[in-house]
Amino acid sequence: MTKILAFAGSSRKQSFNKKLVAIAAQGAAKAGAKVTLIDLADYPAPIFNQDLENEQGIPDKAREFKRLLIEHDGFLIASPEYNSAFSPLLKNMIDWASRKESDDEPPLLAFKGKMAAIMATSPGGLGGLRGLMFLRLLLSNIGVTVLAEQMAIPSAVTAFAADGSLADQQQQQSVHSLGHQLVEAIVRL
Repeated sequence: MTKILAFAGSSRKQSFNKKLVAIAAQGAAKAGAKVTLIDLADYPAPIFNQDLENEQGIPDKAREFKRLLIEHDGFLIASPEYNSAFSPLLKNMIDWASRKESDDEPPLLAFKGKMAAIMATSPGGLGGLRGLMFLRLLLSNIGVTVLAEQMAIPSAVTAFAADGSLADQQQQQSVHSLGHQLVEAIVRL
């Protein structure tokens, strides 16, 4: 069974991006995948620092996150846009998960050969689109195949219904479909 890890690059309790990735996760589950939806707030880690790593190793919560990445075939990632880039929380977790834990561990074990679908939502008119360009570049550089299809939902403050779904049913279906497409792409490979 295809295993998908779904998460948002936000630790905010009422994060729009957490709502968004949950919709895509529903699509992946409907396509037959086993989906693990996590909250990065549950994986606190200090800002990556190689001196800290040399002294103490990878922090426990960052190691737990890395293990989840390794155990899954693909990722659904939603990220808020911070000054035209993806979130520093997401970058930090990727940095920690990219680190080798032993000399015989293959480089970028948590990422190479994996597939991802990326998405964003933002209160602004571009919906986080600018940050997705950088996220796509980073993921591709560390060995993740990123689906060409992506979603950026503008006007996040009014885009979501009270139940967490998107008010616009076409957008809801498109995000749902993104999760489905990720599962189909992994199965084809």
